[in-house]
Amino acid sequence: MWRTRAAAACVICRSLASSSYGIKRKSQLQNLHLVSRSIHHPYYPSSKLQRSPLRISIQQFSSLNRLPLHKTKLLNVKHGYQSHRNFWLARLASRLLKVRYLILGSAVGGGYTAKKTYEQWKDMMPDLEDYKWIVPDFIWELDELVDFEKLLKALPDADDLAKLLPDFDKIGESLTSLKGFLSPGSPGETAFRATDQGYDSDKQFKKVSDKEKIDQLQEELLRTQLKYQRMLERLEKENKELRKLVLQRDDKGIHQRKLKKSLIDMYSEVLDILSDYDASYNTQDHLPRVVVVGDQSAGKTSVLEMIAQARIFPRGSGEMMTRSPVKVTLSEGPHHVALFKDSSREFDLTKEEDLAALRNEIEIRMRNSVKEGCTVSTETISLSVKGPGLQRMVLVDLPGVISTVTSGMAPDTKETIFSISKAYMQNPNAIILCIQDGSVDAERSIVTDLVSQMDPQGKRTIFVLTKVDLAEKNVASPNRIQQIIEGKLFPMKALGYFAVVTGKGNSSESIESIKEYEEEFFQNSKLLKTSMLKAHQVTTKNLSLAVSDCFWKMVRESVEQQADAFKATRFNLETEWKNNYPRLRELDRNELFEKAKNEILDEVISLTQVTPKHWEEMLEKTLWERVSTHVIENIYLPAAQTANSGTFNTTVDIKLKQWTDKQLPNKAVEVAWETLQEEFSRFMTEKKGKEHDDIFDKLKQAVKEETIKRHKWNERAEDSLRVIQHNALEDRSISDKQQWDAAIHFMEETLQSRLKDTESVIEDMVGPGWKKRWLYWVGRTKEQNIRNETKNELEKLIKCNEDHPAYLANDEVTTVRKNLEARGVAVDPCLIKDTWHQIYRRYFLKSALNHCNLCRRGFYYYQRHFVDSELECNDIVLFWRIQRMLAITANTLRQQLTNTEVRRLEKNVKEVLEDFAEDNEKKVMLLTGKRVQLAEDLKKVREIQEKLEAFIEALHQEK
Repeated sequence: MWRTRAAAACVICRSLASSSYGIKRKSQLQNLHLVSRSIHHPYYPSSKLQRSPLRISIQQFSSLNRLPLHKTKLLNVKHGYQSHRNFWLARLASRLLKVRYLILGSAVGGGYTAKKTYEQWKDMMPDLEDYKWIVPDFIWELDELVDFEKLLKALPDADDLAKLLPDFDKIGESLTSLKGFLSPGSPGETAFRATDQGYDSDKQFKKVSDKEKIDQLQEELLRTQLKYQRMLERLEKENKELRKLVLQRDDKGIHQRKLKKSLIDMYSEVLDILSDYDASYNTQDHLPRVVVVGDQSAGKTSVLEMIAQARIFPRGSGEMMTRSPVKVTLSEGPHHVALFKDSSREFDLTKEEDLAALRNEIEIRMRNSVKEGCTVSTETISLSVKGPGLQRMVLVDLPGVISTVTSGMAPDTKETIFSISKAYMQNPNAIILCIQDGSVDAERSIVTDLVSQMDPQGKRTIFVLTKVDLAEKNVASPNRIQQIIEGKLFPMKALGYFAVVTGKGNSSESIESIKEYEEEFFQNSKLLKTSMLKAHQVTTKNLSLAVSDCFWKMVRESVEQQADAFKATRFNLETEWKNNYPRLRELDRNELFEKAKNEILDEVISLTQVTPKHWEEMLEKTLWERVSTHVIENIYLPAAQTANSGTFNTTVDIKLKQWTDKQLPNKAVEVAWETLQEEFSRFMTEKKGKEHDDIFDKLKQAVKEETIKRHKWNERAEDSLRVIQHNALEDRSISDKQQWDAAIHFMEETLQSRLKDTESVIEDMVGPGWKKRWLYWVGRTKEQNIRNETKNELEKLIKCNEDHPAYLANDEVTTVRKNLEARGVAVDPCLIKDTWHQIYRRYFLKSALNHCNLCRRGFYYYQRHFVDSELECNDIVLFWRIQRMLAITANTLRQQLTNTEVRRLEKNVKEVLEDFAEDNEKKVMLLTGKRVQLAEDLKKVREIQEKLEAFIEALHQEK
């Protein structure tokens, strides 16, 4: 039965197949796989399954079945088991050959396709020559290390390619996992899934009231927002760590390239230069920066610390800590560090000891900037903070606005703070970060009125409400916080409104703990649950992002306009310089100081070129001018009044010894120091002809005075000099006639100089002589007439006794007075003695000069010690001893000058110049004038314009 039905089916199949002879098409069965055909046709040899036949048109299967068939009449062949058994080997061989062709074709086609794909990708690759520094060097050597031709030849065959096909079972498992991941309640559900879950919750709670539904949806939305916020923070943290690793590699120089300065650092440098620039043409600084203003203790510093992610500012309980503006430049870097613009020390903000040192340094700088009698300062302290993940911007923390001046403050503190705040806020491109304390009544705020005056439309103001946690606890109506945030309680307008929490009021809290507390507070806060605040309006993180975006937007909009303004200012200054100083170089104050410094050092070096002879002549002359009076009055004249030569020599030796022990060395050192000062002053003030620039005169004078004030002679010089002088004065042996004549000449010059001075004194006492009275028509006064009569009477007394002693006896004074009274001249005894002193002095000096003339031929007697001779020339020997002591002292002082003191003076000059170079106020005071100020402004404007242009170019490149 079964065979009968099968045979009938085969007949039907053959009849269907016979109707298709001559038609060039394939049957549906022919398109199937070998196994598929065996399944569909029960009499196929490979089929071992018995199924009901399908109604499908078929052909005779053959290796030539692809050829077109001709219309021929087929033989009636009985199809049965024997016919299939006779041809199954041929059919199997033909099919194996077909598989071989398929594998070979697939391999060839796959290789060609792979090669073509490789060539297309190679053509599509960009030219990496400009970016070669990014890729390590070994990448560019792959062409040499890898033979791509051999790689193409080594492509896998069909079997290996089949193994590379994806594992669909594993893909199914992954899809199942992904489905579980996207299921409700999973950690990675998306915002769309959250929407579906909200839809399911609506179905679940459709019997609940509408209010509860809204609350449930709001809580669900808040949880979703916080969840994505945490995911975002986790990704940012990972990104921060990766960027830190990249920056660290750059610092270590892995790519061996010079790192470019960041945009924010370039911009900060421009602001630093502008802070020192005093514009002569009313060019105002309109470059953007973020100005942080607020009432005292409103939390300005805390907000700034949260943005900088470090506790960098000094803190105090209720005390004013911010006493001067602090400019903080935030930028990204591999390490969290801070440094001042005028210092190379880096403070590691991850170490508590460095943080304490930084806070102490800021407090010291603030106190030093405050002048005596003031509480706050206008001087800006510039600080740079770098770290991973910091938003790039420039912030200026200003002193807190106060309403009342308390004890210990200067009377003008309130007005000064207002003026500082207005000066920064009146910049039309400054972003005002207005800080309001949320824990106090908004009506008590002072800063909001000030901000409203500076920015009435609120186009550049960002309002920040701090201490929201305290506000939520203390405020009875939470709607009041919403009104504050929205600016409805006061007329101040703003670009954005933010609410932040900056800690629990404990100064020892870390930034991380404050962030955790802030996140926890807003997660549970009713302000978010009731939609009074939006998620992007809370946390200092969102505030930092918003401020940074606003800052850079303002920079891009205004920086080119400011560059054009400084370009116009530069043109005006250059034109003024060409008109006023066409032949002079444009040297600013620092360059002029360096030029003056070189001139001063050259003049100091010129001291070493003074000849020893010149030094000794000056020293000997000056020293004798200082000690000559003492020698004549206290040594020579008293000794000359003695009766014999022995007493004369004894008196001279005693007085010389006393003089040498007490006064002479000190006088000699003073003379040497004054001589050095005179020579130094001469070189400093001497004009160099046409090359002399009087703009340096003030500076040179100040350097000279300060150097002289600092210089002190070597203390041990006096001790060594005392021994030398004592030995020189003890020597009495004159070796030759030349020295003898030199001593006589020295004595004559000294005595003649003294005689001339004495004659001048006497003339002033007695008035002009008859010759001057007749020629110049001058007369004598009454006192001069009395002194003249007294002089005449005393001269008679000397003529009567040429050996008269130096002092008048009392009876002689009485005799002279009576003689004058007899002639009608009343005279006082003191006047007689005073006149006698000058008259006898003149008589003695004339006698000494006559004695010098007699001693010119006395050298022969001196060698014989004046034996058998009435001539005694002990005074000549005294003056020779003085002369020799002067020469030896001058030589010793000259050696001290050239070997020690000139070098020490040069060292002092260098120290003074270095101190002046570091003192900008001193340079401003000593180098003044229109020329200096014009050059200074021109240099500043050029520097600002160049840096602005470089910054703009870098800004465009970043775009």
